[in-house]
Amino acid sequence: MDNVTLRSYRRSDAGAVSRLFREIYGDHYVQPHVYLPLMINQNHGEGRWHSLLAHSDNKLLGHASLCRNSGSHTAELALSVVHPSGRGQNIATQLGVRLLIHAQALGCHGVTIKQVTQHLYTQRMAERLGFCSTGLLLDYVPSPFGEPLPESIVVGFTAIDGYRRPLPALQWPDSCGDFMERLCRIYGTQDKQPPWVGAPMHVEHCSGRYDVTLKKLDGNLLKQLRQLPLQWMVSIRLRLASGFASATESLAAMGFIFTGIAPNERCAGWLALFHRGYHARTLELHCPHIQRLHDRAQQHITPCVAEMPPMD
Repeated sequence: MDNVTLRSYRRSDAGAVSRLFREIYGDHYVQPHVYLPLMINQNHGEGRWHSLLAHSDNKLLGHASLCRNSGSHTAELALSVVHPSGRGQNIATQLGVRLLIHAQALGCHGVTIKQVTQHLYTQRMAERLGFCSTGLLLDYVPSPFGEPLPESIVVGFTAIDGYRRPLPALQWPDSCGDFMERLCRIYGTQDKQPPWVGAPMHVEHCSGRYDVTLKKLDGNLLKQLRQLPLQWMVSIRLRLASGFASATESLAAMGFIFTGIAPNERCAGWLALFHRGYHARTLELHCPHIQRLHDRAQQHITPCVAEMPPMD
């Protein structure tokens, strides 16, 4: 990088950081805190954000953060933005490399990344940084680029040196066997399940989507899920554990498609991702394994969902 300096965030940077996000994304960035310099400083002061900045000749060219909830050993590499005048200098990659080193100093066991699918830049950067793409979040957030359809997100994960995050040793359904066996080769497996942390069920409404996180899926819960309105867009995150194969079959019968896995940020386990109610679309993704998940999801979209109008 030519005449570019990387340094840690300072409280006096809040205004410049907010202006940088607004200059690049206008009013469309999905994290509203970046539009409020006081919130930027509050997140840093409370230890939720740990940011690095890229400067050249006193001009702010780039920003990226490690974002971590209190008590979690998993951080997210996020809030990455580079000014157009700084592109082509690998600034985002260099910020990511430094932050992954910092994640170890913070005591993190692993780092996630959410890769946008409107373009391939963040997906390629994630691969260069050593992230493995593990799942796909369909219609996850309003488009940060002002597009009419919501943005789908590719989930990536990398373990910090000295820590492992093995998957449960299970028999995988034929529908996702190749995908899961590849991840088992990357992360390893174990018979013992890490303990679940938090309530056994959590539901919230976000960006027009209903997010359901579940410790387990039984007959009574399946009956209640079956009664949810068909026009709802619903995303399920189910603990990846014994019973996964039968759960996948039961959810598929209700129109839910499996789209990979994501780390459970509350503990050392994994969550299986299922979606129903997403929009029909075509995407070109960098990871061929995630591409196959997406294409399969599009093949199984129900006619009533395919005809739904885009969200406002």
